[in-house]
Amino acid sequence: MAENDKFRWILKSGWEGRCPRCGKGHMFKGWLKLADRCESCGLDYSFANADDGPAFFALCITAFPLTFLVVWVQVAYDPPWWVHVLTSVPVLAIGCLATLRPFKGWLVASQYVNKAVEAGTEGLWAKLNAREREERGE
Repeated sequence: MAENDKFRWILKSGWEGRCPRCGKGHMFKGWLKLADRCESCGLDYSFANADDGPAFFALCITAFPLTFLVVWVQVAYDPPWWVHVLTSVPVLAIGCLATLRPFKGWLVASQYVNKAVEAGTEGLWAKLNAREREERGE
């Protein structure tokens, strides 16, 4: 049961773009740009490292099913090419772009809740984050 609560919290905070610690502050300061810290509880988002994860999940979970739908429409109805330009391309583009932020939020929340770090790199990340804080004057 505890695992389900943890999973639900990760999905909820990631989907809504809310702080994974308090659930109140905003995780993003732009469309995909993470905030420096939560305005509510002060959580520093420097731990977050989503990399290409959101794009990977947008392609696998969103683009592949939509592509199969486009192929099915082509095989079943054989529409002219302009129908795909007016329907398929926008549906694929909007579908992938619209899911990037929820996927990134989910990955960041997952990293925080599960205290995820790359194995053996804790010291390197600490030095890197300390250097970045020093450069910002914190």
